[in-house]
Amino acid sequence: MTSRPVLVYTVLRLLAFLVPLGVLWLLFPDFPLVAAVMAAAIGASLSILFLRRPRDGVSERIYSARQKRTKVTDADVEDSVVDGNDGGAGADSGADSAEDSPRA
Repeated sequence: MTSRPVLVYTVLRLLAFLVPLGVLWLLFPDFPLVAAVMAAAIGASLSILFLRRPRDGVSERIYSARQKRTKVTDADVEDSVVDGNDGGAGADSGADSAEDSPRA
């Protein structure tokens, strides 16, 4: 699997922010913070409107990578705990029950 969709989406998102930032910085040189906030809003809007295909490609890649991981179920975890504590369960259970019981 290549990282091409991630790279394309990242570059397009950066361009969607940096181009409006440059234009707004030239228009409002005394207010760089306002230009940055407006450029972020414009970049997010452009991304939502025009970058659907690259975003879908990245999300499919993330989904397929997550599906490749081995799934551990609750039953597997419980079996490993039971198998690991098989020898010492009797000795510990008596001490725990004595501590947990209310005193008269």
